[in-house]
Amino acid sequence: MTAMIDMHTHWRPAEAADALRARTREPRILRDAAGGEVLKSRMGDEALDKAFDRVEQHLERMDRQGVETSVLSLLGSFCWVEAQPLDLSGPLCRDINNALSAICAEHAGRFAAFAALPLVDMNAAAAELERALGLPGVIGAQLPGNAFLTRKEAEAMRPLLEVADRNRAVLFVHHGPRPGDAFPKVGGETDNARRRNGTLDMQASLSSVMVTLCLTDALADYPDVTVVVHNLGGNIPYEVERMDHRCLLDTPDEELPSSRFRKAKVYVDCNSFGPHAIEAAVRLYGADRIVCGTDGTAFGVDWTRKALEEAAIDVSARDQILRGNAATMLARALKPELSRAAAE
Repeated sequence: MTAMIDMHTHWRPAEAADALRARTREPRILRDAAGGEVLKSRMGDEALDKAFDRVEQHLERMDRQGVETSVLSLLGSFCWVEAQPLDLSGPLCRDINNALSAICAEHAGRFAAFAALPLVDMNAAAAELERALGLPGVIGAQLPGNAFLTRKEAEAMRPLLEVADRNRAVLFVHHGPRPGDAFPKVGGETDNARRRNGTLDMQASLSSVMVTLCLTDALADYPDVTVVVHNLGGNIPYEVERMDHRCLLDTPDEELPSSRFRKAKVYVDCNSFGPHAIEAAVRLYGADRIVCGTDGTAFGVDWTRKALEEAAIDVSARDQILRGNAATMLARALKPELSRAAAE
């Protein structure tokens, strides 16, 4: 079994427990009728002993499924911590990042991590990213996709891009809201709400993110940043032919979008997609721009491996996606001379 590097492994940190107990709305920790604590969220109730991730369980699964390294990032339902007032989000993000780094240090080579940031204050977020990038195992940060839906909105991310560029860091852009955004867009009472939110809206939003990152100058000033967008960068592999068609009709002197997507520095992961989507992404972006992502679940690993096995791509492309591209990315971001013990 070829070793996999999983760049998209979500984590549920126990360090958020006290903050969850203090909340007055979901997600929050409450006591059930029997007196036991449960994590209550829009996904339902979950016993507290199963609500947070444990390193030993992840390592057992990784060993069983041939995952060499997992890059940890906050699960979306825990990203609320980044939108709290700074007096709460600042210390909480710091604690989470210290804990993630400790996991990386204790299990060298098995984990890396994307930092959580207090996004309510961009100066504080930039300072925390700078600090976190000095911790063992931290390679960058996870940022919400809504921050890159347009070139204008991406402007607010400059302080984080500057820090990431200076440190040759990786930014993982994941579908999600900025502080204050209404989210999810589709209410639970709507027909097929899960399909609409978890696929239709997510993929459309990620397509907009890719248009911003690849078809504007949003990243022009940051040549040393590595950016990864999940789920094959939205629907771009299927939409690009229409983009080219419209370009030829509307702006024939402009470089074709397909060419600009291929030239851009942005990587995508193959999380949740099957063989045909992977084939289309290889044709558009190139196999050297795709990494593995699984959401950090056993099902996600099995699904991704099966999709890559069935995809009509050559062995070298498959190996690049499974491990090679991510190994190069991690080697560039994990600079031993910049690692230092967690700050006091």
